[in-house]
Amino acid sequence: MTIKLQRRRLLGTTLAAGAAFPLVAIRSRPAHAAEFSYKYANNSPVTHPLNIRTTEAAARVKEKTGGKVEIQVFPNNQLGSDTDMLSQLRSGALEFFTLSGVILSTLVPVASINGVGFAFKDYGQVWPTMDGELGALVRGEIDKRGLYAFGKMYDNGYRQITSAAKPIKTPDDLSGFKIRVPASPLWTSMFKAFGASPTTINFNEVYSALQTHVVDGQENPLSLIDTAKLYEVQKFVAITNHMWDGFWFLANKRSWEAMPANLREIVEAEFNASAVTEREDLAKMNQTVAATLKGKGLQFVETDAAAFRAKLKTAGFYDEWKTKFGAGPWAVLEKAVGSLA
Repeated sequence: MTIKLQRRRLLGTTLAAGAAFPLVAIRSRPAHAAEFSYKYANNSPVTHPLNIRTTEAAARVKEKTGGKVEIQVFPNNQLGSDTDMLSQLRSGALEFFTLSGVILSTLVPVASINGVGFAFKDYGQVWPTMDGELGALVRGEIDKRGLYAFGKMYDNGYRQITSAAKPIKTPDDLSGFKIRVPASPLWTSMFKAFGASPTTINFNEVYSALQTHVVDGQENPLSLIDTAKLYEVQKFVAITNHMWDGFWFLANKRSWEAMPANLREIVEAEFNASAVTEREDLAKMNQTVAATLKGKGLQFVETDAAAFRAKLKTAGFYDEWKTKFGAGPWAVLEKAVGSLA
């Protein structure tokens, strides 16, 4: 009886102590879990050089930070459309995202300046400009919107126009042409200047829009036309090189600054290094992808860039966007590529 009473008293004392001092977990995460576990998303197919090289960068980051930073890659719109993922990035639900500057312009207007029609003649103009003064100007504006842009852009390539029913040879062939464009005022403005009927559709819906003839055509780099299998629902590709497009590697600023400076330095260095490698990959890919697409039945159409550029100038496209971007940014662009307006 005495023994039972002592046990009851001991149990009561223990329970009372537990109520006064609740048990707490010794660790807030598993022993080997990363201190910073972040998500990175993009809209590119898993086989695109962007995903191959960023996946490698994430692996190097984990190794060089001793497992403190772990970045999981979500390719091919797995986390939603471009507009969905940009919203997630801004809210902090997503920590990293690569996005075309022309689409980013819905938040940062000057970010689309690299997409001005027929501005860059070749890569000899692109990279010194975007790694230099113009790129720094855009990064500064991105920073003001609560995002952080890494120093090196990834290449998306020069864009070409595909069509199903007829080839696009001259600016007049675009008159009334229903073409898919991303969510960007610049894209819409440019194709309206050609007399086309641009329709905004997120990339994850492009294949089905072409397949069901919601639109007659679309425009994208050859590498993406190949990896996204758009050749299955298009017959012609006009080599216009009408716009150079690249991806900004963006971070949610709060999440980014939550990491110590030494870890941020490693992360940015590795993803910048992969950006340079991805540029080389795309350059090599562009040397072979045309033959690949021809083998898959896509018919190539050569065009006169001067005729398209003259049409834009006559339509007032350059004057309009010089006003919208402002004299300062436009001067930086023209210093690199020559007079446009």
